[in-house]
Amino acid sequence: MKRLLILIVFLFIFPLECNADCISGDCSNGQGTMIYPDGTKYAGEWKDNEMVGQGTFTFVNGETYVGQFKYGKRNGQGIGTYPDDTKYVGQYKDDRRHGQGTFTFADGDEYVGQYKDGKMDGEGTYTFADGTSYVGQWKDDKRDGKGTYTFANGEIYVGQFINGKRSGQGTATYPDDTRYIGEYKDDRRNGRGTVTYPDGTKYVGQYKDDKREGQGSMTYPNGDKYAGQWKDDKMDGRGTMTYPGGNKYVGEFKDDEINGQGTATFTDGTKYAGQWKNGELIK
Repeated sequence: MKRLLILIVFLFIFPLECNADCISGDCSNGQGTMIYPDGTKYAGEWKDNEMVGQGTFTFVNGETYVGQFKYGKRNGQGIGTYPDDTKYVGQYKDDRRHGQGTFTFADGDEYVGQYKDGKMDGEGTYTFADGTSYVGQWKDDKRDGKGTYTFANGEIYVGQFINGKRSGQGTATYPDDTRYIGEYKDDRRNGRGTVTYPDGTKYVGQYKDDKREGQGSMTYPNGDKYAGQWKDDKMDGRGTMTYPGGNKYVGEFKDDEINGQGTATFTDGTKYAGQWKNGELIK
């Protein structure tokens, strides 16, 4: 009974090796070809009944690995070719992509960089088929850490990434020379930031989901300056508009216009206080 139990345990732990068939050569110490019960095949070097050295492993799903083996596993430099026309050339450790490598996707995308336990992890460059590219840090197959993302339209983002998205501090430069420096969250401007436009207009303040929202100031090329509340990318709420000659309005704004209760003060000492609509005093 004890011997039978030992035999059952042995067959359970080593079913593949027990039923594999060495169809040619020396599959113990030397060159040989082994076919396993599930249809997978290894042709290459053997040592002490293990795959050690250079060899080719063909999986039943059509995947093929050509490269180095150690301890019966893919270890070292190798090439993995997959049924979906993707291809990996690089380092392996314990049957996983690990170390420096290049992965080419079926759609033309390409990743060149570091891998850890089968995933993009460390420093790497990902180039998309449309010309978009990312150069920087990776973690668990996602952009994570500091990096540079260049869009096909010429936009460039340099900054922090979290879980594959622009999150944290960053700088974005756009094709029309507009520039944003500030905080991001989930690929959008969120938090405090500064935008400088090509005509000299400058905004400094809060953003929410890519729009000016909260407290902020806008300085215009003609010298006008607004400081106050914003909503949905527009002056909305209480604020102060100061003009180059010294005139000033303090009060409510809505939809980028003077709307609501407020006071206009002029350099000659004149004041107008009351209800305003689209920049005009109505009562």
